[in-house]
Amino acid sequence: MDILSLVGLVLAFCAIGVGAVLKGAGIHSLLSGAAFMIVIVGTVAAICLQTPLHVMKRALSILPWIFRPPAVQRHTMINKMVEWSNTARKQGLLGLESLIEREQDDFVRKGLQLVVDGSEPDIIRNVLEVDLHTREQADTRAAKVFEGMGVYAPTLGIIGAVLGLMAVMQNLADPAKLGHGIAAAFVATIYGIGIANLFFLPAASKLKVAIQAMSQTREMVIEGMISIAQGENPRSIEAKLQGYLH
Repeated sequence: MDILSLVGLVLAFCAIGVGAVLKGAGIHSLLSGAAFMIVIVGTVAAICLQTPLHVMKRALSILPWIFRPPAVQRHTMINKMVEWSNTARKQGLLGLESLIEREQDDFVRKGLQLVVDGSEPDIIRNVLEVDLHTREQADTRAAKVFEGMGVYAPTLGIIGAVLGLMAVMQNLADPAKLGHGIAAAFVATIYGIGIANLFFLPAASKLKVAIQAMSQTREMVIEGMISIAQGENPRSIEAKLQGYLH
């Protein structure tokens, strides 16, 4: 669990809610069905129009990474690859074949299979780098879905405010309704700017950090697999891969 994400979300709600109370507006002033429809539903509509279906599905699947990012256990992975290197030196590369099915990560399984098949180091690097870049690009496109929502939401908030002011202008003959109407008009702006800057844009940035961490771990795996294929000394492999821990 990423405790900072949870703390940030709670503080975001407190900042808006407590701020509204301290300003004298009250929590009830922030509740508006019209603002919700214009800003939230409108933002979802805009991003659906922009995004292909497969990218949207991926975006929804990685959204939980904000609070529970994929485990990046580099120490464990380094220890495994050093152990595999020892096994390969003692039993040959075929000695690693029984380990392939034990690995849960399909990227690691793919690398081990290439090593066991006796592929040349250049081939191992090329195959795994293509896989890495494809995964990274797909996940980055998914993260940009939330970045796009952070761009659209403030604009739709302005649209909501303009529509609210239009309604106010229609009631100029009734001064009693003007104050309430103007206040309600700006709720949409709060929704748009608030959700963009307190959730969508930070969420996109947090997802990009998680994606980058996964890519760096896979780069480490590629170097380890190539080193094993080349028959390097296990201690040299360990020293090389420990550079990824910084």
